[in-house]
Amino acid sequence: MTSASRPLNVLVWHVHGSWMTSFVQGGQHYLIPTDAARGAWALGRCGRDWPDSAREVAPADLAGEQIDVVVLQRPEELDLVRQWLHAEPGVDLPAVYLEHNTPRGHACLTRHPLADRDDIPLVHVTDFNRLMWDNGRAPATVIPHGVIDPGHLYTGELDRAATIINEPVRRGRVTGTDLLAPLSQAAPIDVYGIDTPDLHRALGLPEERVHGAGDHDQRQLYSELARRRVFVHTPRWTSLGLSVIEAMYLGMPIVALGTTEASASIPADAGVVSNDLDVLDEAIRMFVRERCFAELAGKAGRHWAQANFGIDRFTGHWDRFLHEVVAG
Repeated sequence: MTSASRPLNVLVWHVHGSWMTSFVQGGQHYLIPTDAARGAWALGRCGRDWPDSAREVAPADLAGEQIDVVVLQRPEELDLVRQWLHAEPGVDLPAVYLEHNTPRGHACLTRHPLADRDDIPLVHVTDFNRLMWDNGRAPATVIPHGVIDPGHLYTGELDRAATIINEPVRRGRVTGTDLLAPLSQAAPIDVYGIDTPDLHRALGLPEERVHGAGDHDQRQLYSELARRRVFVHTPRWTSLGLSVIEAMYLGMPIVALGTTEASASIPADAGVVSNDLDVLDEAIRMFVRERCFAELAGKAGRHWAQANFGIDRFTGHWDRFLHEVVAG
């Protein structure tokens, strides 16, 4: 039996729920650390509707598992592998490091925590991220996002915009939270995500202009987003948000800042991408005013998302890559 003919046992932490939902659709067995506290280092499935191939395992029991490869996502996980498995990642156990984010320091001078190692490949989620991080000696590749198709749910029945920002007050300018004030002059904006309910107070705006809509399960979130006329993407310095891809899948037109990977990921016929707030303001007004045009842009975005961010393409890329890493 060749290594590529059997599923691998992959140790991977639940860090980003949406990305993980896509990842565990692949053809491997996924061992997810969990404990009673379900803290950051042992969150488990967290009640998500994942395949049976995604299995919760207590940290104390991991040493008894036949683990083929570990997918690291945070520097601290290197020490957890040493502690739990008594193995050195990249030496005793094949490992890859998935970097979800843009550099947190200087935009192009920040060295990656694994930059001095050549035994653990780095995987970025966008070409922009790979370009901006100083990857040093680490072999770096890109595996773009993939999303499970929720269906063409868009109705656009409400003359409102929607966006998704987790912890918008804490993250501030990074997520473009301050831009919600001027853009909400074009149309009321409903902001979904963690810690959003009092957002309007933090911005000094009436709730009818910026409404913190809270955190929802995925099915309800998709339903609510699809009722809004247009999706607005405001981050200045984050990795390309899965929410933008999800919105395109729903059939929503997109109005986005032209930062990081947005310009390469949102085609011209799917919406408007610009760093000029006046252009973004007018784009929101146009989609609110011209519902038929919003529907056409949304359909174009959906076709683009299906062609470029399909779940089969994503899982196939990851499955091949993991087998290559294990084979050495």
